Amino acid sequence: MDALNKLAEDPKLWDDPQAAQAKMQERTRLENAIKACQRLEHQMNEHSELIELGEAEGDGDIVAESEAALAALAAEADRMEVETLLSGEADSNDAYLEVHAGAGGTESQDWASMLQRMYMRWAEKKGYKVSIIEQTSGDEAGIKSATIEIKGHNAYGWAKTESGVHRLVRISPFDSNARRHTSFASVWCYPVVDDAIEIDVSEADVRIDTFRASGAGGQHVNTTDSAVRITHLPTNIVVQCQNERSQHKNRATAWAMLRARLYELELQRREEEANANADQKTEIGWGHQIRSYVLQPYQMVKDLRTGIESGNPSAVLDGALDDFMEAALAQRVSGEGDAEIADID
Repeated sequence: MDALNKLAEDPKLWDDPQAAQAKMQERTRLENAIKACQRLEHQMNEHSELIELGEAEGDGDIVAESEAALAALAAEADRMEVETLLSGEADSNDAYLEVHAGAGGTESQDWASMLQRMYMRWAEKKGYKVSIIEQTSGDEAGIKSATIEIKGHNAYGWAKTESGVHRLVRISPFDSNARRHTSFASVWCYPVVDDAIEIDVSEADVRIDTFRASGAGGQHVNTTDSAVRITHLPTNIVVQCQNERSQHKNRATAWAMLRARLYELELQRREEEANANADQKTEIGWGHQIRSYVLQPYQMVKDLRTGIESGNPSAVLDGALDDFMEAALAQRVSGEGDAEIADID
């Protein structure tokens, strides 16, 4: 911290504005972390003294209140410890998150829309800003695919743990015979890259298509070729954007998404052991899922990588994902990948 403070006073620092901005951001993050630790230490000492005082004076209420406060401080310290695991090259960046329905038509498309809502609710609860970049509606219900952008500190660091196939078991609301159905959808997350990260993409390596945006969005969106799809031919990566009425704006966003995907691909190559995403982006079906959500005949969500479970699927589908993310993040960082994978019938 002292070195960063001394660097901040160097008049030559701003000769390189991008490098200076990165250093200042790092300084701010360290300052905030130090202040948070000092605050926890101060409150811990304060409540410890109150417990001693309460016990000496026989005041059980003060003791109980201070013990509850210490428990809350311990939980906050645990969360802060997990935050320290977000030290990857792009962990602090904003994130793009894609959801794709698997085979199964309406069932899987409805499940994909449930997952999209789940991640948007999670992001909102974290105080992140969320916007829909692209969404392709299902034939009868739900969505075939969607891409959302999540803006906020460490958005990618948290969301990257969700890449993989997600499985739903429930009594289908679309089945007149009320039979149990199993549906699959995949999630894929990659970091938003800023101008400080150079990604060289040759225009000769891409194919750009324009098409009419689907779904609601106003007369102009639905009657002009405003949506843009870019295919990177060497890697077969496809990105598309249709959330703006301007084709120019959609094109710019699609290019940014392509740069982000290529950057994420490079991160995979350089950090293959730490980043298990490459092994998770597989067939959307049996044997490849990272988490099961069972609504019938019982209620349970189980992460098949870490063994973390929840008996409250409604809360999970409403965005209560931190426990799953923290466990997956800790496993990724420690390199432990031997958690027993047990299927849920």
